[in-house]
Amino acid sequence: MKHHIRCLLGIPCLAIALPAFAASPDDAAGKVILDARYRYEQMEQDNALDTAKAHTLRTRIGYRTPRWHGLSGLLEIDDVRHLGTERFNDTRNGRGRYSTVGDPEGTEVNQALLRYTAGWGNVQVGRQRINLSNQRFVGGVGWRQNEQTYDGAMIELTPAPAWKLTYAYLDNINSVFGPDDTRPISRTAPADIEGHSHLLQAQYAFSPHLTAIGYHYRLGLDNLAVATGAPLGTLSSRTTGLRLQGKAGAFSYVLEHARQRELDGNPWQLDGRYWLAEGGYRWQAIQWKAGYEVLGAGRGGAGNQAFQTPLATKHAFQGWADQFLTTPADGLRDAYAGVVLPLAGGEWQAWYHDFRSDRGGHRFGRELDLSWRHAIPGVKGLDGLLKLASYRSADGARTVDTDKFWVQVQYSY
Repeated sequence: MKHHIRCLLGIPCLAIALPAFAASPDDAAGKVILDARYRYEQMEQDNALDTAKAHTLRTRIGYRTPRWHGLSGLLEIDDVRHLGTERFNDTRNGRGRYSTVGDPEGTEVNQALLRYTAGWGNVQVGRQRINLSNQRFVGGVGWRQNEQTYDGAMIELTPAPAWKLTYAYLDNINSVFGPDDTRPISRTAPADIEGHSHLLQAQYAFSPHLTAIGYHYRLGLDNLAVATGAPLGTLSSRTTGLRLQGKAGAFSYVLEHARQRELDGNPWQLDGRYWLAEGGYRWQAIQWKAGYEVLGAGRGGAGNQAFQTPLATKHAFQGWADQFLTTPADGLRDAYAGVVLPLAGGEWQAWYHDFRSDRGGHRFGRELDLSWRHAIPGVKGLDGLLKLASYRSADGARTVDTDKFWVQVQYSY
């Protein structure tokens, strides 16, 4: 499989040279990519671990070629560095006495792809970013310094203005815990997730009031386990669902349901359900939202057979303290509400979560999340972010009090 990946990555590199030989009227401008993101992250937990204090810098350089008869190429390289003393566990540096900040050091090809664009849609082959729908099931985990990208091919079709059809085949997933593995390789956080996966999504816009998104994701995650003591392959699954969303004046809504079963090769039998109901209201520049999300406990029995979303951009859901990156065995119910509004020239967010188990009605805890983002004057493309997550446990046997704080400065050219 690694040989196939190298072949895929080599194709876009050849494509980058194509526009230099000829030009045509359908040219689009090429683009230089330069991005630098410094972050200070502090994490304090009410347990025996020392407080984590991480200074990290992610630098990204790349180039997107001009389009030549519908063809274009993209090459993007990321480098993650630790600044100063490593007073945190990055999952690779052996600093187990500290809380975890999952940003290992390393340099890696983040994206390298060949793209063909036509009136009917587009095709991409190579290492690429894939963000489907709201990233609840498949995303790039862009919050972490090392982005999650995918080796494979994706086709997007637009047979009519109201339709969008997407299919992707994956044979390797470059996780946020790369580029290098520890020895022995982690069963729950490998640098590369191996296996064959198929992603299918169909979207139809009936009107501004209603868009339907149907999906079927078959995830073959051969070297990944749901927990350290679980067999490999226990996150291999097939998930089928339907999402309905729309707007009516100042009001918006989302309704979603999915069912998750095991995929061939998974030693466990799964039968989990997902539910989401969310409503929103916008008044001028202020946006309110409230919702209720359920990741079901599933069959029960030995091991964690709850509904899981291993490829999601999880930091965007169920609180920024990241207490539930793996759904607990008893499932999870998240009642949340929040507001986004302009403040002092920037954007302010505030969110509240109440977490309970799906089975048994246990209360896990509550969380308050606050952030403020502001463009930094004088330099185009430079902005700053202050962010806080405070989780308070209601059941010390299941979770612990956790406080996280971030200061971030990012420049994008």
